[in-house]
Amino acid sequence: MNKRLRLSLAAGFTLITAGIAYWMIHLHQQEELWGHWPLGLFLAGWSSIFLWTARKTLNDRRGIRWFIMATSGAALLSLGFPPLPFTPLMFLGFVPLFWLSREILEATDIEKPRRRLFKYGYHFFVTWNILTTFWVANTAFVAGIFAIFVNALFMCVPLLLTSWTLKRMPRFGFLIFLSYWLSFEYLHLRWEISWPWLTLGNAFAEYPSWVQWYSFTGVFGGSLWILLANLLLFQFLWKRKKEGRLSVLPSLLRFGGLIVVPVVLSLIQYSRFDPEQGEGVEVVVVQPNYEPHYQKFDIPEQEQLDHFLSLSAKALSDKTEYLVFPETSFGAIQDRQLGTEPLTRQLKDFTDARPGLKLISGLTVYHVFEEGEPLTGAVRERDRGNGNIFRFEMINAAVQFTAGQEEVPVYKKSKLVPGAEFLPYRKLFFFLKPLVDKLEGSMAGYGAQEKRSAFESENGQLVVGPAICYESIYGEYYGGYVRAGKANMTFIMTNDGWWDNTAGHKQHLKFASLRAIETRRPIARSANTGISGFINARGDIFNETKYGEEAAVAGTIYPSDEATFYLRHGDLIGRISLFLTALFLLNSLVRQLTPEKSKE
Repeated sequence: MNKRLRLSLAAGFTLITAGIAYWMIHLHQQEELWGHWPLGLFLAGWSSIFLWTARKTLNDRRGIRWFIMATSGAALLSLGFPPLPFTPLMFLGFVPLFWLSREILEATDIEKPRRRLFKYGYHFFVTWNILTTFWVANTAFVAGIFAIFVNALFMCVPLLLTSWTLKRMPRFGFLIFLSYWLSFEYLHLRWEISWPWLTLGNAFAEYPSWVQWYSFTGVFGGSLWILLANLLLFQFLWKRKKEGRLSVLPSLLRFGGLIVVPVVLSLIQYSRFDPEQGEGVEVVVVQPNYEPHYQKFDIPEQEQLDHFLSLSAKALSDKTEYLVFPETSFGAIQDRQLGTEPLTRQLKDFTDARPGLKLISGLTVYHVFEEGEPLTGAVRERDRGNGNIFRFEMINAAVQFTAGQEEVPVYKKSKLVPGAEFLPYRKLFFFLKPLVDKLEGSMAGYGAQEKRSAFESENGQLVVGPAICYESIYGEYYGGYVRAGKANMTFIMTNDGWWDNTAGHKQHLKFASLRAIETRRPIARSANTGISGFINARGDIFNETKYGEEAAVAGTIYPSDEATFYLRHGDLIGRISLFLTALFLLNSLVRQLTPEKSKE
């Protein structure tokens, strides 16, 4: 690509970016939602950045071909991700990246090949992130930029580490990448800058009948499956290019067998598993459908409460045992006043009037620390004057009101959203406090609890794991409701309206199917807006609502006490990968420090 054409295209994409940005600002001023506009903004913006800085990247046909390969690979992964129905494309998406990586690393005319590999690899991952998770910007624009561009940077680490290790341990090939990538996914679930939405195994949420064996492996089994298929196909294509004529049939049989056999085994497991064993429990989930950006927090809470109770009364029956409200339905309410202050008193009265009913709701709660009470890391302070310091913590909570009982148990959401609910590594970023204070935020974040807990029924036979929004993305963490709280069913309370009517709320719903399979526990899901409904222990979604409608729907779910292999052992594949990664890195480091041994 000649310089004039490249700069002209860069200028054109810059103008498109500016135009979309202007329109989004206008929509924001009119208090209208952005919908899919961030997709256009990020694609145009990234295209302009790449073209402005691509002096060497696109200076010949080979560079243009690598750019097209990286773009097409990212598009394949995006098309293979929920809610689109093209999941088999996940078995192809990494092949272009592997191919261009091998060509770059083997090229003798490229100075600093890893720097060139980073440029194409970063483009690959940025494009994939934009196409699949652009909707995050509808929640918070800065958070959207971080989630896309920083997450893509993290994804480059396994790729670059692979190129470094291959130079010292070439016989292991791209199997090293498999170990590094799975370790990245494992660690990405556990550190404070956590954004595991694009864990590869999540792609099969579109077809839960294909991955019933997640009850043994969790989503890491799916990630391993995708990477192995891509590696096998790449190796066949690369050998065919290098060696000329190569028998196609054996390679196709291996590739096809790797894909077909797990699906067949899963379908057999799916057909034999009965998700309706034992006595069913009737649950009603409420979707009040308040738009969260400009509507929900401006409507008087009493008006909202009346709306909740009106919807609930229409759907409840004499057999209903649980009523579920979404995340942060009301609040902020002091935890010691739950059931006694006016609003929750009405919730308690509504429940007490229906013997046998239990109401589980998301609430915004705050806890006031008494004199001498141990403080948590989420403590906030307000100066009331005269040296009187008011210390408290905010909690994104779930509570249970039980007919005839005064006690109101509280669960604190503990897997908090980075940026929105807490500042990752706040001790390291202490200098951001003035900015956070100016934006009326808090360095302290929200209070949390160390272990999962659950809500029991009066007789202890029904135990509910109260997962709040983001917590349903984390497989091993989610299993803690069963391991620590003995839950035999799970209720997910969420507010997916932050993302507008885009792919985000659909992906979030479908991911819950994977949690049901991993734990073999049914799910009732209540969304402020988004999609509410039910998921059985086989991962089937039923009685779901539509986006943007107010509703209260009833469903029957069947509690289970089955202890799956995954519940007992968690992300075993991730831990094994982390061990192998440590071996690869240490071995490579030793070989670099003792180069004479590498030559032997």
